[in-house]
Amino acid sequence: MTSQETNSPDSVKTTQETKTSEASGWVRLWRSQQENIRLVAIALILALLIRIFVAEPRYIPSDSMIPTLHTGDRLVVEKVSYWFHPARRGDIVVFNPPAQLQSMGYRQSQVFIKRVIAQPGESVSVKNGRVYVGDRPLIEDYIAEPPAYQLKPVTVPAGSYFVMGDNRNDSNDSHVWGFLPQKNIIGRAVLRFFPLDRIGFISR
Repeated sequence: MTSQETNSPDSVKTTQETKTSEASGWVRLWRSQQENIRLVAIALILALLIRIFVAEPRYIPSDSMIPTLHTGDRLVVEKVSYWFHPARRGDIVVFNPPAQLQSMGYRQSQVFIKRVIAQPGESVSVKNGRVYVGDRPLIEDYIAEPPAYQLKPVTVPAGSYFVMGDNRNDSNDSHVWGFLPQKNIIGRAVLRFFPLDRIGFISR
């Protein structure tokens, strides 16, 4: 077969038709998948918005909340309720470290989890193995053991909270570094979804 025969008009025409057919196939495929792509994009956007504004999953990185929460527990943290009311005593809150913790070497992106003990304007103290808010000792059936330290009365400033871990003697909390600014709170832990044998809502 000669070079002239190889490049005959019929051969060129067949190649062009094949390319045109392939291009048309891709166009048809794209058109047929446009709706699916649009739905996936909407789902991703909604998931991102939910994570930013409504709720997000988190895990427990330490033993500071034993026995309520264990290392490795996976939680759902909701972010909506604090739009309508401030954090309340007993809430388990997830937060970014305040300046005091960052000065100890913790990154701003790290996440802590503790229980709210006192609100703005309240006085907190620890003595004889009990935590007091004002003159009233708290009834705390959720802690691992009584605190083995003393804390002189301190008053929580406006816009801040006093938070503590349920594992009182192994918790880097407000009795160590001070008050938690409300602006650092990410949300409230409401549900444990892993491990499967401990699934359930987290009570205050």
